[in-house]
Amino acid sequence: MAADVASRLRRQLEAPRFEPAQYVKQLSQQSDGDRDLQEHRHKIQSLADETAQNLKKNVYKNYRQFIETAREISYLESEMYQLSHILTEQKGIMDGLTQMLLAADKEQQQYQGLRQRQTPLVSSAGASSSSVTSSSTTTTTTSSSEAFLILPREAEEHKQRTLTTLLEKVEGCQDILKAPGRYLVYNGDLLECDAESAAQVQRVHTFLMNDCLLVASWLPSRRGAVRYRYDALYPLDSFAVVNVKDNGPMRDMFKILMFPDTRVFQAENAKIKKEWLEILDQTKKSKALTERLKVEREEAKARLLVAEEEKQRRPLSPKTNPFEDDPAMELVDLSLEWIQELPEDLDVCIAQRDFEGAVDLLDKLSEYLSRAAGQPGVRQLRSRVDQRVRRLTDVLVYELSPGRSLRGGPRATRRAVCQLIRLGQSTKACELFLKNRAAAVQTAIRQLRIEGATLLYIHKLCNIFFTGLLDTAKEFEMDFAGDSGCYSAFVVWSRSATRLFVDAFSKQVFDSKESLSTTAECVEVAKEHCSKLSEIGLDLTFTLQALLVKDIKAALHSYKGIIMEATKHRNSEEMWRKMNLMTPEALAKLKEEMKASGITNFDQYTGDDCWVNLSYTIVAFTKQLMAFLEEGLKLYFPELHMVLLESLREIILVAVQHVDYSLRCEQDPEKKVFIRENVSFLYETVLPVVERRFEEGVGTPAKQLQDLRNGSRIIRVNPESTNSFV
Repeated sequence: MAADVASRLRRQLEAPRFEPAQYVKQLSQQSDGDRDLQEHRHKIQSLADETAQNLKKNVYKNYRQFIETAREISYLESEMYQLSHILTEQKGIMDGLTQMLLAADKEQQQYQGLRQRQTPLVSSAGASSSSVTSSSTTTTTTSSSEAFLILPREAEEHKQRTLTTLLEKVEGCQDILKAPGRYLVYNGDLLECDAESAAQVQRVHTFLMNDCLLVASWLPSRRGAVRYRYDALYPLDSFAVVNVKDNGPMRDMFKILMFPDTRVFQAENAKIKKEWLEILDQTKKSKALTERLKVEREEAKARLLVAEEEKQRRPLSPKTNPFEDDPAMELVDLSLEWIQELPEDLDVCIAQRDFEGAVDLLDKLSEYLSRAAGQPGVRQLRSRVDQRVRRLTDVLVYELSPGRSLRGGPRATRRAVCQLIRLGQSTKACELFLKNRAAAVQTAIRQLRIEGATLLYIHKLCNIFFTGLLDTAKEFEMDFAGDSGCYSAFVVWSRSATRLFVDAFSKQVFDSKESLSTTAECVEVAKEHCSKLSEIGLDLTFTLQALLVKDIKAALHSYKGIIMEATKHRNSEEMWRKMNLMTPEALAKLKEEMKASGITNFDQYTGDDCWVNLSYTIVAFTKQLMAFLEEGLKLYFPELHMVLLESLREIILVAVQHVDYSLRCEQDPEKKVFIRENVSFLYETVLPVVERRFEEGVGTPAKQLQDLRNGSRIIRVNPESTNSFV
């Protein structure tokens, strides 16, 4: 039977349209009392424990799969390292081949020049025949040279015409043809798959050009010339090509990696996939080689121009050695291998999340180029590097975004923050760090479970918030030690974080209408935790008090009203009789309470056995008044001085007016004597203790209370008489 109930409850809670509020409302209406709700709560707790155990079992069950996944990740990481090494080797090989081809081309040009300078053999035809032959030879040579120049131009025009014909079938790519020198290298149909599930997404047609890759989506419903729609265009140097290992249905695939996106394409068969990979690799290398040679030629021309201008600007003096290098003319070597490979090395560091290595490379480059600010070629190099710097900055910003995992505390952000500071982005690093910590504080407060007593919850809340704030302050001081301008931002953030804390604190303490003693203990706990921040030089006490003052004022006014109403109710039933506590234990307890309140001479108001020579109304009023005073002093800070003082005055005035009225209206002489004893206790014992305790707790005398006691209209004319004059 119990199993059926649990199963039915589980199905009800797992329903897709389950509404907790409606469920609790319905349950409250159907339950007979508190016991039914407790039993139902116990069932839900048991179900939650069972669910947690099942989840733990599933985690253990899938532990082997977690291990295999970790191994696969490690394998992929090693493949990335191998790919980087292979690319470096192939780049070195291409550089060597380029140098060899340039040398061979230079030798061939020298050989052709030598042949043209040789005098051709002539027959006995004479000078005229020799002239005709020479002219004919020259014409033939010129025609041959023109044919040699025309052939490449025709081939390039043919490639461009082919590209134009193909792109006429693609919608939205008219601007692509405007790029000079762009021609088609390879094209074909591919299937695009999802990067995670490998499910087929769409059919695409890809156009590989000498400087970019165009992806167009297939339009199966169209008829006529246009069959594709423009999807994306990627420059060749903006993505990397990665081979995907065949695994089950995932066959003949390769990836195009563009930070932060990844696209997966599937070829028709292994042969086409191999062709795509080879042609993409060759085209990327050709483009890189072309750009490098172009940059080197421009740099060489610029060096010559700078040297010529410098030579013309500085005339030679007799004491100058023309064969000695001038330090002012020293130019840094931009053809070094590590400089040429630096953009690619930065890409590798970013892909492998080696942020420190990437920033080290940037610092090394900045130091090397510090004395070559105006050198030709530096601007092109810096533009290529700046693209990687922006990409690195975006990755670091993403690492600090609140959407990332907030576990690990403030130290988890140190890596990204330090690298942003090294990149000169200290302001952005400060802003992102504080936003991350604000999200962490808000999440921690929201995840704190409200259970048990209010004081226990406040202890947990203060421990979580102020400990987190202290750790954040220490981490901030460590990360931004060299940038004092960011400290003002941290102070502003601390105030906003304290406001979040006070919202949660007030909702639990003040909105739930807790007693004044509980409220005072909770505020005292918050003050104690807040004072610990002074060890790092951060004092938020004033901020905390300013945020709490409104709610504390309301609590004092509310509890003052409760005491005044209770006192008036007791006054209306006053019989002016001595108080009988019935047992010695009760009398001893009352004496301890009075002594704890500061009334040390209470023994003189006790009689024989268990009698107290005071009215029950006066004793109850004294206990409430002293309790209100002690709790008010726990809540005290300067902004509450007049609120607490006026509240005490109004409470005391209720009792003073009552004994004044009773003394004037009472006709029984014995009761008048008893009333005077109560008046004596109130004026000579209770009120001086209140004034003294207030001055001890606040530091200033309670002048309003002194005026109230000294200005009383109750005057004893004769100690032996029971008459009083008003």
